[in-house]
Amino acid sequence: MGVFTREKIDVPCTVEINNTFEALGAHLRFDNGMVVHPGDEVLVHGAPVAVPYGQNQSFKRTATITRASAIERLWTRATGDLELMELCEFSFSERATL
Repeated sequence: MGVFTREKIDVPCTVEINNTFEALGAHLRFDNGMVVHPGDEVLVHGAPVAVPYGQNQSFKRTATITRASAIERLWTRATGDLELMELCEFSFSERATL
């Protein structure tokens, strides 16, 4: 991989969706063990899905991983902590509020 070039890789994947009282979420697993790194982009192909309440379902799909260039990866690592701090809100006071 070059300093400025990006590589695209198509990989099989499984999308697991939970829509229950205990859990609401989605998880993507690459079936071939591929790993994404900081700055990489993932696009899952296929029709949108809707999982009825109270169910868990899995869907086989294909995903395209676009690997970040060396410059993008370096930039993502350098600025990632700063962007995370933007999500945090801190508040300090002398007394407790009710």
